Amino acid sequence: MASHQPLAVSLGDPAGVGPELIAAAWARRGDECLLPFFAVGGAKLLGSAAQSRGLHVPIVAISDAARATDVFADALPVLDAADCQWTPGAPSTEGARLALQSLTEATHLALSGAAGGIVTGPVAKARLAEIGFTQPGQTEFVADSCGVARQDAVMMLAGPSLRTVPLTIHEALADVPGLLTTDLIVRRARVVAKAMQRDFGLASPRLAVCGLNPHAGEEGRFGDEEARVIAPAIATLRAEGIAVTGPHSADTLFAPRERETYDVALCMYHDQALIPIKALDFDQGVNVTLGLPVVRTSPDHGTAFAIAGRNVADPGAMIAAIRMAGECAARRAQG
Repeated sequence: MASHQPLAVSLGDPAGVGPELIAAAWARRGDECLLPFFAVGGAKLLGSAAQSRGLHVPIVAISDAARATDVFADALPVLDAADCQWTPGAPSTEGARLALQSLTEATHLALSGAAGGIVTGPVAKARLAEIGFTQPGQTEFVADSCGVARQDAVMMLAGPSLRTVPLTIHEALADVPGLLTTDLIVRRARVVAKAMQRDFGLASPRLAVCGLNPHAGEEGRFGDEEARVIAPAIATLRAEGIAVTGPHSADTLFAPRERETYDVALCMYHDQALIPIKALDFDQGVNVTLGLPVVRTSPDHGTAFAIAGRNVADPGAMIAAIRMAGECAARRAQG
């Protein structure tokens, strides 16, 4: 596949593993068949991070995103002169400002069409909050920047073995039953089905919907949300022609044979979706935001301050995020 525009990769918190994994991804661009990408800011710190891993990563400053494609084969292109000292494992206010500037510019480049999509490095949300960042996370920041209602920006975790969508995300478990509604499930399932077609090339995506309670409620013995909230949503989606099944018992849905029966599992809460994907695909998991006018992915891990700069962080998830963004962008570019 070939995308018309290179991908913009934001740095994430420069004290975390993001910069070294960006450098490592570029070093493996050929073996991993990655489409062209460029980093937004941080030329010096990227160079230092690459050296810490013993990587030969030439870095070329570019003033126009379009130049990244010409440069990419021989050097890691970096757009924007913003930079800071590389202090692995020691986050700072200066680093948080660079992370936010990189994220903001990468998003604007994608919205303007100068970048084919965004790959966001992991950030420290507490550090960003200290400098005035008001969104819960990068997903909400990108959704707000795109003018998309947050409930229509759907998080999906994807790996080689499994795709999952948490219908509620960073919520206390005690609050989840009150937050689940038939409308929420229908609305987000529609976004998922459309994105599976547009961005992942699945003509008839198969959705499997988890129950909330043990054994999917076991006919009301362990709760009534399956019958009262979830089943009506499934009926509505089926009436619209979406291939959807459930509610399924979550303790069996992720078994190997069951995973062959669906393309994406819709889960009722955070851990129901993230535990299986991290157990199966921890080093290749990708966080992709569905329902946006731009492609956005991110490695499904955090800043990992404790191991930053020690040459032990696995670049697999960053590479997978760049690859997935490139594939989705190419599908959009082709029509």
